[in-house]
Amino acid sequence: IEPHVTLHHFDLPQALEDEYGGWTSRKIKRDFAAYADVCFREFGNRVRHWTTFNEANIFVLMGYDYGFLPPQRCSPPFGVFNCQRGNSSTEPYLAAHNILLAHASASRLYRTKYQNTQKGYIGFNLLAFYFTPLTNTTEDIVATQRANDFYLGWFADPLMYGDYPEIMKKNVGSRLPSFNRIESRLVKGSTDFLAVNFYFAAKVKDSPWSLDIQLRDYNADIAVKLDCMP
Repeated sequence: IEPHVTLHHFDLPQALEDEYGGWTSRKIKRDFAAYADVCFREFGNRVRHWTTFNEANIFVLMGYDYGFLPPQRCSPPFGVFNCQRGNSSTEPYLAAHNILLAHASASRLYRTKYQNTQKGYIGFNLLAFYFTPLTNTTEDIVATQRANDFYLGWFADPLMYGDYPEIMKKNVGSRLPSFNRIESRLVKGSTDFLAVNFYFAAKVKDSPWSLDIQLRDYNADIAVKLDCMP
């Protein structure tokens, strides 16, 4: 049996959440790289496949928009619980941005310090839906591509190309953090493999009126309605 190790699976230490807000702070990049360094040093002679984050897209949505997973942050009228702290309009995007920077820092560390001798690989994991248009109208076909951009491209595009999908920048606007030139180069190409967890298919219907809502979260920004199927 060959081990495949995941460094983060929805389990940030509470001390870092309390100290500076966890994934909403850029300080997390330094601490995540230090944690990864210990793992690479102590276990790298037995591990050839490292995944920095498991289902990063679901983690930030469930943890910072819906408030369903730790750290259970959200804001009214969003979230599945009585939201007392957080900002569902901004924090999912902020946490995702810092996750990408933390991954890239850990990847650079592994590649410069360990990969040549340990001969391993470092990657990233996302949850994916099999999206298909509800109808054959142009609107639903375009909405299906938009759903893929928001669910997968949100992380995959920076990892492959160094920036977010254009439709995300358009729909989210100033609430979406931006990479400076150095950060873009750091994130681009920082994964040796991209792992995908697949559980559901979904029919996609265009929902453009959600963009007219003044206070929006990710679900309004994506501007689609999903009919999920196992």
